[in-house]
Amino acid sequence: MTRTPLIAGNWKMVLDHQQGTLLVQKLDWTLKDAKHDYSAVEVAVLPSYTSLRTVQTLIEGDKLSLKLGAQDLSAHESGAYTGEVSGAQLAKLGVRYVAVGHSERRQYHGETDELVNTKTKQALAHGLVPIVCVGEPLDVRKAAQHVEFTVGQVTQALSGLAKEQVAGLVLAYEPVWAIGTGEVATPEDAQEVCAALRAAVAEQFDAETAAATRVLYGGSVKPASIAAIMKQPDVDGALVGGASTDAADFAAIVRFRDHPA
Repeated sequence: MTRTPLIAGNWKMVLDHQQGTLLVQKLDWTLKDAKHDYSAVEVAVLPSYTSLRTVQTLIEGDKLSLKLGAQDLSAHESGAYTGEVSGAQLAKLGVRYVAVGHSERRQYHGETDELVNTKTKQALAHGLVPIVCVGEPLDVRKAAQHVEFTVGQVTQALSGLAKEQVAGLVLAYEPVWAIGTGEVATPEDAQEVCAALRAAVAEQFDAETAAATRVLYGGSVKPASIAAIMKQPDVDGALVGGASTDAADFAAIVRFRDHPA
């Protein structure tokens, strides 16, 4: 089965709405100059909440081929939850993708696998595509328990979902030890875990569902490293952090097919 690669840029808490506008415009111009085929490699940007409306207006008004994503959503449908943003609110803004369970949410906000499961269900209930993030810390990697650890995260995150829902969502493997550190997993490291995650989906659901589910790699992705990672058979794209806030770098990552591996 052919899975369309997805390159998603997580801006984290870096750019304001004005900086985000400039970035999206420059990214669009750069990819247009390169005659990028969005049907061959899908591109999404995940701004912070304060930039979502501005970026949505730009994408829709200028009919850009970029997809809009969010960095998180509430586990609640609606109500007195100050500071949270619901799946329904994101859907009204034209959001397509939403990251769920990013390692920084798990680390700094204590998000559990059970909460990630609830948020995944909330995203799906409102027609959003969750990017379900999993990944091991350094001590787990050193103990050679990284496959077991990440498979456990995925199994719990997808609990109670229908196989049709799983086939349409995205998994993202982001080794915690490689996020923002300048360290990057080798292509073989990425393949090992991404293949294990796909096998776990096949075991939990079926082979057809696993073949349809896109699995991304995330963790200090750079233009110099993306081509070799994307050559791995079970890697279907990248969740890009810091490099996504630089239009030239992010465009180069999107254009991974032009790089020698």
